[in-house]
Amino acid sequence: MTAPLKNRDMSLASVGPLARLTAGSPAKHPHCLIHAPLHTRAKKSLRVMKFGGTSVADASCITKVAHIVRDSLRGSSIVVVVSAMSGVTSKLVEAAAQSESGNGRRVATIFEELRERHGSAATALVRSAQKRQRLCRNMHALFQAAGVLCEDVLLRRALTLRARDSIAGLGERLAILLVAAALAEQEVASEAIETTELIVTDACHGAAEALMDLTRERCEARVRPVLSRGIVPVVTGFIGATVDGVLTTLGRNSSDYSGTILGAALDADDVTLWTDVDGILTADPKIVPDARSIPEMSYHEACALAEMGAKVLHPKTLRPIMQRGIPLMIRNTFAPDRPGTKITAAGRRRGTRA
Repeated sequence: MTAPLKNRDMSLASVGPLARLTAGSPAKHPHCLIHAPLHTRAKKSLRVMKFGGTSVADASCITKVAHIVRDSLRGSSIVVVVSAMSGVTSKLVEAAAQSESGNGRRVATIFEELRERHGSAATALVRSAQKRQRLCRNMHALFQAAGVLCEDVLLRRALTLRARDSIAGLGERLAILLVAAALAEQEVASEAIETTELIVTDACHGAAEALMDLTRERCEARVRPVLSRGIVPVVTGFIGATVDGVLTTLGRNSSDYSGTILGAALDADDVTLWTDVDGILTADPKIVPDARSIPEMSYHEACALAEMGAKVLHPKTLRPIMQRGIPLMIRNTFAPDRPGTKITAAGRRRGTRA
């Protein structure tokens, strides 16, 4: 961080264990290719797997994600989409707001907490000191860039929608680096890719809509060659970019929407939303303890639930895949053997039980 912020309150550059791991200059680009033995390249089905914030909440959860992906590669090519660690986006939104109000001390505290959390995850996930240092340098560069944005907001006392999106999107950009590193520890070749390269949106900051034709072209050009080399793309949820490359966000809790956009753009065989519940339930389990998951339902039924406020589905999630008839599954990261809920055009087959 630069001197003006330090003179105000507290420098955003004050860090915990992460900074001690970031010897050397920051990487020029945060994307990283994790080299590991490639899987067989026979033609396979293509599946998009999106993991929510609770699924990547810490190193232990991220390791579970890596196991799920590794095991799924035996019969499929996989595109992984990830949210920020749980709670991180809310902290970043707070940091942006506190910057506008001039509270540099609170902003610095938030960034220090986030550095500590991501640095601890990196330490737990990556055994090799050299690889861990490279990972942490990449994360450090992202923190620095977001810190500069917050400092600019502090100086101007004005938070633009564009700046808010850029600050809020930091969590996903950090998460893909951690998930890619975890896959490498499982000897899975992976590449971290930001959806600013893939999902083209309008300029409606905070609630951008995907421009599907351009998105499909970008995905074919950028993701398809990665898949053809037997590499798992690990992609940011929540964010996209305008035609001119300006970062946008798709709306709060919209990483599921990112997953179905990519599924539709790549003509995936299915999309799975991995979360912390066993699919769509018959009732809120906090109120009805014996609530059970619904095995199958139609797009129409799922859309109705989302519009009524069902937390498990973002209202925009189903739009991209409905036109292409791509099934959507909702499954539990922490109980991967359970079938969860399958959402299709037809829905529940006659004679099956809800």
